[in-house]
Amino acid sequence: MDLDPILTIAFVAPVIEWRGPAPFYFVPIPEEHVGAVADAARTASYGWGCVPVSAQIGGVEFRTSLFPRDGGYLLPVKAAVRKQTGLVPGDAATVEMSI
Repeated sequence: MDLDPILTIAFVAPVIEWRGPAPFYFVPIPEEHVGAVADAARTASYGWGCVPVSAQIGGVEFRTSLFPRDGGYLLPVKAAVRKQTGLVPGDAATVEMSI
């Protein structure tokens, strides 16, 4: 059962790569939305500051959890989403997201 979202936002931000043992790809939440996301996170977070979201990029819908990072949040972009949309680091991603 899906619940009504606490917050829904739309934005455009670049895809970034975070290198580690394996590369990870994220879209940072723009600063103008961080306060609203932080407010919604107080209710939605399930621990460690992670916030479950439903997102859509390029018509591809997916679920994931935001990662808190340096006072903001990062939206992980799954490999399947990148493959379907053709996104690479540096591309501008148009995101619709609900917490």
